[in-house]
Amino acid sequence: MAVSRYENRRANVVTEANAIGTTYLRAQTLAEPIRSRSLDLLVRYTRTAIRLSDYVPGSAEALAAAAAEERLQRRLWGLAGQALEQAPSASAPRLYVESLNEMIDAETARIAALSNRVPTAVLVLEVLGSAVALALLAAYLAIAGRGVVGVALASALIAFLLLVTADLDRPTRGMIRVPDTVLRNQLASMTQPPAAPAPGPRSP
Repeated sequence: MAVSRYENRRANVVTEANAIGTTYLRAQTLAEPIRSRSLDLLVRYTRTAIRLSDYVPGSAEALAAAAAEERLQRRLWGLAGQALEQAPSASAPRLYVESLNEMIDAETARIAALSNRVPTAVLVLEVLGSAVALALLAAYLAIAGRGVVGVALASALIAFLLLVTADLDRPTRGMIRVPDTVLRNQLASMTQPPAAPAPGPRSP
């Protein structure tokens, strides 16, 4: 369960980064001044998404970052509505709205995955089951008259597995963390000059 949740979190980061990249590219096809405003907001949005990777899910910092992302989403959606109003028959605003909606959905899925941890009851049962198994092993070895080396090795192995499980279940803490490299690479590409120039004025 911990491994599957960890893999889902990694996949959600990649999905969100791809959605942001697609939205950023399509925003370049919008008319000014909506184009420049949207591009600037998307850069700020990506920085906030990266900050969210460093905070403990449910903490005050994480909630503040999620709220900041939501405010940026509302501003981006408002600009998208203006773009549609100015050019209702153009394809660029419609494609942009589609990718913006996917970006918002990806952010929601990513936040949900960060908070989706292994149930406490499962972890408690795992610890209790391990303790009972070690106790039975120790009793058997004591009856058989063998040494404690086997119990010590088994205890070390089980303790290691429990630590790895707990570490995988903490996406922003510990040794095994969900990497945000793809988001940082996306931000680096967004700080470069836009690849597509601003569209010219529409002919009457």
